[in-house]
Amino acid sequence: MLKQTVAGLRVLLVLTVLTGVLYPLAVWGASRLPGLRDRAEAVDTTLVAVDREGDEWFHPRPSAAVPPASGGSNKGEHNAEYTAVIADRRAAVARREGVPPDRVPLDAVTASASGLDPHISVEYALLQVPRVARANGLDERRVREWVAGCTEGRVAGFLGEPGVNVTALNRALRR
Repeated sequence: MLKQTVAGLRVLLVLTVLTGVLYPLAVWGASRLPGLRDRAEAVDTTLVAVDREGDEWFHPRPSAAVPPASGGSNKGEHNAEYTAVIADRRAAVARREGVPPDRVPLDAVTASASGLDPHISVEYALLQVPRVARANGLDERRVREWVAGCTEGRVAGFLGEPGVNVTALNRALRR
């Protein structure tokens, strides 16, 4: 039994040095090589929400994260500060979209914990169609087709709700 314990500790030590010290040092060293450092950025991904300013773009959910980190808040519906923030967001979205506050979907006012999720509800995307179409001088029908094209179904056909990838939608709009 002592033999097995010593062998296990050796494996643990070797793997700790390899994966916890040498590999991170190699990655860090490679990131410092000339030419690679200037190109290390995410470009045009649809996996991360990108909030663009202006009426001509679709907007993602608000973010609870403070850039550049990601992380949520532990405030809930019984927190006065949180409910005030939600009410302010609801009024702002209603004003921007030209609808009564009770027509503003929940995901338009509740923050994404990570601030990275590019998906919004189909309802929120369709609420933004008239503004985006007007600001870009486009036919609403065409913009609705883009929304439909960027709508992703339920995971595995039954998990969650369909969602619209705002980053992909804005990319299609930009083209």
